[in-house]
Amino acid sequence: MEPVKTKWQSFWELVRFALLALLIVVPVRAFVAEPFVVSGNSMVPTFENGNYLIIDKISYRLGDPQRNDVVVFKYPNDHKKFFIKRIVGLPNETVDVTNDIVTIINKEYPKGFTLDQPFIKNHGGINGHMELKDDEYFVMGDNRSGSSDSRYWGAVKKNLLTGKAFLRLLPINKVSVLPGDYKQKQ
Repeated sequence: MEPVKTKWQSFWELVRFALLALLIVVPVRAFVAEPFVVSGNSMVPTFENGNYLIIDKISYRLGDPQRNDVVVFKYPNDHKKFFIKRIVGLPNETVDVTNDIVTIINKEYPKGFTLDQPFIKNHGGINGHMELKDDEYFVMGDNRSGSSDSRYWGAVKKNLLTGKAFLRLLPINKVSVLPGDYKQKQ
């Protein structure tokens, strides 16, 4: 027969469990993964308002963001706000948006190439031109007519990128790994 625990023993066991949980959860959330709830319709149809995501925070510490990555970042004009968008332009590229056609000019394609974006359902008609610097990314929402993005407020610096959309947990019928993943065909 096991000895009966006193109230103090039970209390200290609970405290030890809580401390252990904090020692595991806090570093994971700070450096590995973080929850994010989509607010707004700028990424429809890829993500809808209320989708619950887990953001991978390690990938961009170990490597560089890629074109078409869906990223969460601090809004350049107010670092307390977080946005979710798709990376369209990479550092040292020129991005031209004309009537929803996105053309990328870089060293590999000096005459440019047009992005294939079959996930775009709502077109916006807002034009833009931007030459990106070493640490800048051009981001756009998939719902072009309902997205405030780099066409309006400029490039996003790499240090503002929080992470990449890794898991969609809600709604249950759309649970997926690497939601919004799309590989450009050139």
